[in-house]
Amino acid sequence: MKRVLVVLVALAANGTAVARKHDTPAPPPAAGESATLALAALDRKIADLDAEEQESKKELTGLGPRVAEAHARAIARGRALYKLTRAGMLPVGGGFDAFMRHAMDVEHARHALERDLEGERKLRAHGGDVARSLERVARDRESLASQRNAMDAARIAMEDEQRREQAFERAFESGHGTDDYVIVGRSAPAVADFSQSRGKLLFPVAGKADMKPARREGADGPGLEVRAPLGTVVRAVYAGKVAFADRYGAYGRIVILDHGDHYYSVSGNLGSIDVKIGDDVGPGERIGTVGEADEGSMLYFEIRHGSQTVLPSPWLGL
Repeated sequence: MKRVLVVLVALAANGTAVARKHDTPAPPPAAGESATLALAALDRKIADLDAEEQESKKELTGLGPRVAEAHARAIARGRALYKLTRAGMLPVGGGFDAFMRHAMDVEHARHALERDLEGERKLRAHGGDVARSLERVARDRESLASQRNAMDAARIAMEDEQRREQAFERAFESGHGTDDYVIVGRSAPAVADFSQSRGKLLFPVAGKADMKPARREGADGPGLEVRAPLGTVVRAVYAGKVAFADRYGAYGRIVILDHGDHYYSVSGNLGSIDVKIGDDVGPGERIGTVGEADEGSMLYFEIRHGSQTVLPSPWLGL
């Protein structure tokens, strides 16, 4: 059963290679590779923002003394101009030459004060620009960090889905190694050979239930939808060992029992799972409960030989 979790990512424009019109197009990257490339692009952008923030903070720190110095210089210029203007426009006994020199000194002092005030104004305005730039950087970094967290979560979910998919497939390969889901060795000893139990298997739920043929995505044959009240106990139809017990795709919560000789029973759409990987279970033992579906509560049930789905009703004596 193959399922692909598609991860939609926006690659940075300056980090994306654009093919020229007549170039031979490169094959599209796999979903995992695309996610890795997108994460790397986001990491570069976040690193650029970090560098910009450090540079802006350094500049803002340096602006403080410069503004203070410009302010002190403007105050000194203002005081000097004030002293010059208090003397009046014509110093006593100075004559015309003294008058001209005094007037020029006053004018120079006024222009110098205006330059100092303008310089201070520009420094303060630049400081405001740097402060606003820091606020923008903080917002952009927070946004990128949120995107990265979401993409990282999607990547982890995709990897987990791929791991479940591989485990689901390997669950139908008795004795072919071990991992988080697949057991080692053969199934638990059975009362009789499973292949001789056709028509004699226990029904997976106790009591009366409505049934109809059904199929799940990826299965090559039919299964059964068994309508039963929510929470009804689901039991093992035959002795076996738990080969898979987890969520998986369209099956929802699912338990796969290995009955030996490559025969398996599959119980899906469970409300709860009451066994774990590697547990030996006997016929009739509880493995979970009936769960809820769009059409109401029901159990989805399959019989498989290897990975091939076989018609389950004859095995249940229906």
